[in-house]
Amino acid sequence: MMQGVDVVGLYVRDQDEALAFYERLGFRVHTDARNGDYRWLTVQHPAQPSFQLGLFRPGPPVHDAATAQALHELVAKGAMPPLVLAVGDCRAAYERLSTNGVEFTQPPVERYGSVDAGFRDPSGNGWKMIEARPKPAA
Repeated sequence: MMQGVDVVGLYVRDQDEALAFYERLGFRVHTDARNGDYRWLTVQHPAQPSFQLGLFRPGPPVHDAATAQALHELVAKGAMPPLVLAVGDCRAAYERLSTNGVEFTQPPVERYGSVDAGFRDPSGNGWKMIEARPKPAA
């Protein structure tokens, strides 16, 4: 029986650079293991301990050099699907993260009954930060 999604991976150009960025977002290291040149690096958000975000570098043993280069280029262009970060107050999170050095591609905007903002990680992965709507009472 399936238990649910445990890890979702992102391709990053530099794992240490990515780790520093995601720590600024409030994530912490879950697993950092090496096997030769291969590094399995995952982070998790304290509010969601059952989910890990993998920060993976394209290359051996999974990809050949040409594939790894193509993946780096696609990520850098922002061609990968965006991820979504839920926050309680988008404007406050925008101010806090901007102060922490996160560069936004879109400031907070009201639309679709909520507020959202956009940013990219140092490798080019796109994020939408969306203000969570209150859940209706049952």
